[in-house]
Amino acid sequence: MNSLITSDWVRHLKISFVGTALSLSVIGATANETWATPQNQTIKQTIQTLEKSDQRWIQVNLSTQRLIAWEGGKPVYAVIISSGKKSTPTRVGTFKIQSKHKSTRMRGRNYDVPNVPHAMFYQGNYGIHGAYWHKKFGTPVSQGCVNVAPNHAKWLFDWASLGTQVVIHK
Repeated sequence: MNSLITSDWVRHLKISFVGTALSLSVIGATANETWATPQNQTIKQTIQTLEKSDQRWIQVNLSTQRLIAWEGGKPVYAVIISSGKKSTPTRVGTFKIQSKHKSTRMRGRNYDVPNVPHAMFYQGNYGIHGAYWHKKFGTPVSQGCVNVAPNHAKWLFDWASLGTQVVIHK
């Protein structure tokens, strides 16, 4: 069993009991301090492992609205994306490309878009695909997918295979 509490954490924890309830406080933490979450740690470890490999993988940085295609630790292609807007965010995590479609129709609650080019789905209806209906790359505008310009979507589609890892983080 892996423990999330390291010796570094123990030095900064105040543990107390109030009745039967356990209370944990972080000593010396400021409001601006960001503590690593298990998901962030998993993403960081996955990136470190992939960088040491010779595998092809895709990194999506939601904070910078950038996608980088990697071969191990070597970046081979980089593009500006449009991820999900606040009301329909792009999911953070590590995924694998599960299906590829040269062209597909995408439907949702507020959209119905035919002929979406070079779609690669990594979790359910979430995918990386070309977007011919807008030019707002660099701005989150999608329904949760990772939008790229159609010419970039084609390059990624031709380069990636089923099972290619996709790492999405903030």
